[in-house]
Amino acid sequence: MKKWLLAGVCLLALAGCSRHEPMNDITTPAPIVIKEKDEEGSMGETEAHPESENAPATEAAREKIPVKVKGIYLTANVAGSEARMDDIIKRIDETEINAVVIDFKDDGGRITCQVNSPVVDEIDACQVAVKDMPGLIRRLKEHGIYTIARIVAFRDPYLAEKKPDWCMKLPDGAIFRDRNGLAWINPYKKEVWDYLVEVGLKAAETGFDEVQFDYIRFCTERGVGDVVFHEEDTKGRSKTDVITEFAAYAYEKLSERNVFVAADVFGGIISSRQDAEAVGQIYGDMAGNLDYICPMIYPSHYSDGYFGIDHPDMDPYGTIKAALKGSSSELRKYRMNGVRQASVRPWLQDFTASYLEHYIPYGPKEVREQIQAVYDAGYDEWILWSASSKYSWEGLKTPEEAEEESRRIAESRAALSEEEREEEGLTGGGTELTGPAPELTGLPELPEYVAPAGPSESEETETVNVIIPQMHMD
Repeated sequence: MKKWLLAGVCLLALAGCSRHEPMNDITTPAPIVIKEKDEEGSMGETEAHPESENAPATEAAREKIPVKVKGIYLTANVAGSEARMDDIIKRIDETEINAVVIDFKDDGGRITCQVNSPVVDEIDACQVAVKDMPGLIRRLKEHGIYTIARIVAFRDPYLAEKKPDWCMKLPDGAIFRDRNGLAWINPYKKEVWDYLVEVGLKAAETGFDEVQFDYIRFCTERGVGDVVFHEEDTKGRSKTDVITEFAAYAYEKLSERNVFVAADVFGGIISSRQDAEAVGQIYGDMAGNLDYICPMIYPSHYSDGYFGIDHPDMDPYGTIKAALKGSSSELRKYRMNGVRQASVRPWLQDFTASYLEHYIPYGPKEVREQIQAVYDAGYDEWILWSASSKYSWEGLKTPEEAEEESRRIAESRAALSEEEREEEGLTGGGTELTGPAPELTGLPELPEYVAPAGPSESEETETVNVIIPQMHMD
């Protein structure tokens, strides 16, 4: 059993029985059958059943226990496959992996399990891929696995079609669509914020330890400059203002339910103000309004010459270390001003970017090099991204090997003076997350550029037209 779970059991025992008072059960609609594509692409059936025996963990029993995450991403279809999960859990038990990120609200805007929510029911957003999400979460926790709900935020083609007043529109009132024909939600709309927070609350009720927002940004593709944002929505706020405000709002609401809050951000925003202004993500400002900030620093996403590296995808160690050194440098400015900070947990690459001119196949060696770079840059947490949820398990250590590695790292860091720690950037773990989020300040806007959230399964092998010149985007 993973050590953090044992710690949680001890804490609950010390806290007494009052933490185990039951909350109202979530009611579930009658069974529905939904056609879905299975892993091989054929049509399969999933069924949502009432889960009286599978009620989620109660809020009263929830204890927020920080975990140094070493995680992997799982699609909802994989999470909903008993055979796949049997294999994945077995592999997790044999390795240092202690966390999974599961799609709760996917890239299509659909909720991947049955939930009871008026606004979700109104638009019929549930498309069940995991028949018994609370049961799956309980099973994962029995194996000491920390659970993270991925919620795709402002790219939501389903919600945009169901609530057209909430989406980004052109001057003639037509819905703006990206190059894939997908509509985006207007981040200035307070109704959108409330919907996303409601989905996050449902993830917490289902039993997830953490809510992680992806696509927590503005669309920046060609033509988006024609989109009209009305003053009644913007209220004079810039893109960076409103994204930071949403992060603060979600953090406040979700923290009340004892769930950790995280957000995925582009690696390029750490060092490029232009990229940051374009997508609406100011690294340090967002870190002040979250428990965890997750920069997507896939080596394949940096163009030739970035960080002074000829071909970043071909240098996984150097690229990751350089990106995280930049993270330490940027957040140090906020720390010196007494601003609370999230812990930094980067996304790492476990896929081959064969669409690049200069690339290398990624496997166990390249995965391990990235992980080592995380540690050498002074950080402790990471998550691997594979759109197909197929991972280079041979590049991971056993629990015993990982424990010994952690001991050596701790001893090495402890031997450094405070000045040496600052010089080496070994202060990247964030500060204690206490107190309210800081007040927000206005930030100027700059031109539009594009950036990705992470390659989809099809995009891992296809060339994608991009706008930002500094980084390769999907």
